[in-house]
Amino acid sequence: MSSSAIPAYYELSWAILSTIGLANVFFGATVAGIAGFPRIALVPIVVSAACAVANGMCYYAFYTDYPIVNTAVASAFADLTWLVQEAGLSFYSYVILNKVLQGTSRIAFLSLFWTLIATVSCIRVTILVIRVRYVLDGSRDAAALAIITSLHIGYFTTIALIECISAFFLLRKFHWARFSALNVGLFSYLMRSTEIRLAILALIGVTRAVTYSFQTTAQSATTVASQLDRFAYTLECLFPVMMFIDILAARLVFAHNSNSGSYRNNGPRSNTNPAPRADGGDHELYAMRSDDNNIHNKLERKNSDISSRELLSNGAMPSSGVVSVEGASGRPYSHSQGNEGISKTVEFRIYETRDT
Repeated sequence: MSSSAIPAYYELSWAILSTIGLANVFFGATVAGIAGFPRIALVPIVVSAACAVANGMCYYAFYTDYPIVNTAVASAFADLTWLVQEAGLSFYSYVILNKVLQGTSRIAFLSLFWTLIATVSCIRVTILVIRVRYVLDGSRDAAALAIITSLHIGYFTTIALIECISAFFLLRKFHWARFSALNVGLFSYLMRSTEIRLAILALIGVTRAVTYSFQTTAQSATTVASQLDRFAYTLECLFPVMMFIDILAARLVFAHNSNSGSYRNNGPRSNTNPAPRADGGDHELYAMRSDDNNIHNKLERKNSDISSRELLSNGAMPSSGVVSVEGASGRPYSHSQGNEGISKTVEFRIYETRDT
């Protein structure tokens, strides 16, 4: 290919897709900083970085006139990073399930997941080897291209199957947790987000499996089917954005439900004592409300003492019981103590009225 016939990098869709991956890496760093660097945020960041490298290597391997060995190596790197990008999307669900599943369910999921990941990896490595041979032969072996196309059908179908299995375990876990947890809204949100991820990834996987079967040229969108495949791949490159939204939205929903729960349990009370919360609540809010209760009790005691004096002036006789309650310092309260804590001496007087 002559230098005049080489298309400019940003004249091709591969440059745009690579830029999308690069931008997603920076978006991911921002989201990770906001969300406190959760482990699950590494999945879309790594996937986006692989997307940026894979599309750049694709341009180098199939649209330039560099030495054939260099293009073969670039083709191999492109296939490896495509594996990281496309199979890596399934690790978003894996990170969640690896934390929440236990016992037999966890063993079953891990066995199925890693078996399918190994299958996907083997298929992609086979594609890599055949494509390298195809490039070294001058991209003239039509039989090799047909084999690559057939392998891609199994490759995308297996990836869709991985996501379906992950979604099954996620939905079952969230469905059970929604009826046994206090934070029902959070689990309802997680179920909806899982269903949406399943629908989009399954659609992308099935679409690429169908459209790639009509591929007639290597890495070129020259037919309607190949352009539909490029469209589906573009959605796949943009999918990490949905993961970032999911991470931030989950934090927002959790914080909203936590604040709502704190308000319901720590808001104004009646005189009846409610049952204690199972989760312990916010200790600072409880401490603040405990002080308010102490102040309220002091006012009631003071009013009771005033009423007793009124009874005394009307002929009531005091009983002999006098109770003195001192504060934490063990000394009567004085103005010099300031705001040192509750150290006021409270005196209880009980009066009885006698019929004459």
